[in-house]
Parts: sequence; C-alpha cells; structure tokens
Amino acid sequence: MSANYSNTGLVWFRNDLRVHDNLSLSRATKHDNVLAVYFFDPRHYQKGPFGFRKTEKFRAKFLIETITELRKNLEHLGIPLLIFNCEPETKMNEIIWEYGVKAVYLQKEWTQEESETLEAVIQSVPTEVSFEESYDQFLFHPQDIPFEQFRNIPNVFTKFRKECEKYSSVRPCLPVPGSLTQPATLKQQTSIPTLEDLGFQSFERDPRSAFPFSGGEDQAKLRVQNYFWETRKLSYYKHTRNGLVGKDYSSKLSPWLANGSTSPRYIYWEVKKYEKEVVKNQDTYWLIFELIWRDYFKYVSLKYGNHIFRQSGILNKDYNWYRDDDIKESWINGTTREPFVNANMKELAATGWMSNRGRQNVASYWAKELEQDWRIGAAYFESMLLDYDVHSNWGNWMYNSGVGNDPRDRKFNVRLQADRYDGDGKFQRLWLQERLF
Repeated sequence: MSANYSNTGLVWFRNDLRVHDNLSLSRATKHDNVLAVYFFDPRHYQKGPFGFRKTEKFRAKFLIETITELRKNLEHLGIPLLIFNCEPETKMNEIIWEYGVKAVYLQKEWTQEESETLEAVIQSVPTEVSFEESYDQFLFHPQDIPFEQFRNIPNVFTKFRKECEKYSSVRPCLPVPGSLTQPATLKQQTSIPTLEDLGFQSFERDPRSAFPFSGGEDQAKLRVQNYFWETRKLSYYKHTRNGLVGKDYSSKLSPWLANGSTSPRYIYWEVKKYEKEVVKNQDTYWLIFELIWRDYFKYVSLKYGNHIFRQSGILNKDYNWYRDDDIKESWINGTTREPFVNANMKELAATGWMSNRGRQNVASYWAKELEQDWRIGAAYFESMLLDYDVHSNWGNWMYNSGVGNDPRDRKFNVRLQADRYDGDGKFQRLWLQERLF
C-alpha cells in the first residue's frame, strides 16, 4: 500500500444512486475520509447474446441525469464522486492506491454479471482492502423475512406476501449523512460521459411519452411530492394503474427504483404518512402491494440464481420455443396483426416506456401466441426499458411465459384486453397515428 495510506472509505455506487437511505454511504462515513466512485461499464452498452444492446439510449440518458444529480448531492456532503467510463476492474486498484482506501462499501448484487465484475475487482486490489456489501434494495430486508433460508422462499407470491405482511416490518429510512468537516480532495478531475461518449446520438423526448421525467434522486422526490401530496393521485392508484395514456395513471416510480435513486422504504413510509394524513384505502395499499411484488422477484432470483435466465425457467418446463427473425422484427416494429400489441411496441421504441398492462399483453403475445423464445423478448425489454430491473424483468417474463411463478399459466386474449382497457381506441390512435374505430 502506498506511503500516503490513510483511513479512507470508498463508496462504489452501482444501483443505489442516492444519498438518502443509503446504507453503504452511512457505513462509509465512519472513516476519516470518504470518497465515491461510479463506473459507466462499457459492457453495459454492448450487444448481448440475443443481439440487443444491454442498455439503449433511453436508460443511458436517464442514468447520465441521475449521476449528474448524485454528484451534486454528494458534493453538498463534502464527498467527491469519481466517474469513469471503463470496466471497474481496470481502475479500482489505482483508486485504492492513490487515495489510501481501506474499505469499499457497495450494495449487494447477486446476479451473474455483477458477481463476476465484483470478483474481478477483488482480484485486482490488495488483499487487505475489505469489501463490505449490504442488502439495500429491498422493502423487507433479508434478515427480517419469515423464511430462514432463501431456498424456503415460497414459489407463489400470495404466500410470500401474506407471510411478510404478518411477520415482517419495514425498517426506517436512514438519514442523509452529515456534511464532512474535511472533504476529501480529488487528485484528478473526472467527467460524466455524454450520450455520444457511450455510443449514442443525442435525442429529444417524444412529446407523447407517458414518462416525461428526468433521472435523479431529487426528481424522484419531486414525483412523490406531486403524485402523493399535490395531486393526491395516490388515492386512486388501484383504479387507474391499468391506464395507458398520460403521466398520472400510475406512480411512474419504477425507473428511479430500478437504479436506486429512490428506495422502496422511502416510498413505503411516504405511503404510510399519506394514509395517516390524507386517506387510507385499497388504492394506497396497492402501491405497497406492488413494492412487495418487486421484493418477491428479487427473492426468487436469490433462490434460483441463473435459472431465471434459462429457457426452461425456474420450473424446468420444456416448451417448443421458436426463433423467427421475421416474427421478431414484426413484433419489435409494431407490425403484427394485433393493433394493441403494435401500439405498445411503438410506444416502447419511441420512449423507453410501456404500461404494466401493455407489458403483460405484448409478453403473452410473444411467448404464448407467437411461441417465440421468451428470453429474446426479455432481452429486448432489458435493452429498451427506462425502468429495467434484472429481477423484475426476467421474473415477469418467466411469469408471463409459463416457466415462472404463475401457477395458472395464463394467456392473455389481446383483443379482449384492448376492448377492456382501450375501448375508445385513444391509446392505439396515439401510437398508430390512424383512426381504428
């Protein structure tokens, strides 16, 4: 270790891009000096095994906005943020030597690519440097759920939900750490990459987008403030959540949750405060219900590991899946024989967003009607979605494809769904730009 070795804690930000309710950040502040780092890992912008970029332009732009806000919020605490456009294992050792890092603090991730990256980093640095991981992306912390081991997680959501609601509690949010009296001094200046640096062209947001928001922790709090407290749309959440047009049919909090610029605990306690001060009903509960679903898919991936990426899923079911490039292009481009599917796919291609109702229908159509390999659909969603979360995305795709946690193995009737949720054709006209009715 270098001669200027000191008591420095390094926060390695990944999918926990916030200063409020951040356990890694709180733990790091016990050190004399605190430093933070974020890596725009080039592997996240390369093509995956199914031919799609792992991250497309929509989420890349949202991430750039998020990191811009994170850097500002950390500066207010006296914590500088180093930003690199490279693989973490190529730079971490240099950071540790240059700044005298004793411990690295990070959110626990367990899926394969994240685990391999962490292992490569650990192998690249001195053995005396400790890595302290925290499970910090859950509503119900793994230590607090009523299942002793991950292998005991129920395979049916309802059982998981009822047990957690009965026996678990949600931990309080951690406060933002106080400002450091002696901020660390950067020995090099780093900059946030542009879209062009990541291989994209700049673009303007489509004015039809149901998600006209920017990335960042402050933006997430503004959304909660507006959706909960200013418009009180939370009071009607369950009744409107299957909507298709506009920014307020649902909370739209999932993109901020996905990259950790807000926490599920923060949202939970805001709901509880709302229930106490405004109204408590099925609508307010339903947002918590959805947070529990989000938790559940994370626990499913903890239980089954890489099985969530396998064609046979967690049920080891072997269907006759097909791969037809013409069918794939038709589905992606929104030129199938189903206008409702087409409208949703065009929305996704233009904005990086799709409603919950839309996602279930286009996934069911892809897997159950067209009988195409469900993993291709999941990989396309991974590329395009603003709110891509590895656990929710692959868990939901398994669920809709008959190889996951749906005991009923349902198939959506797309035309009946269109009649029910877009009876006047407003959504389809918006995206197909033609009068259908």
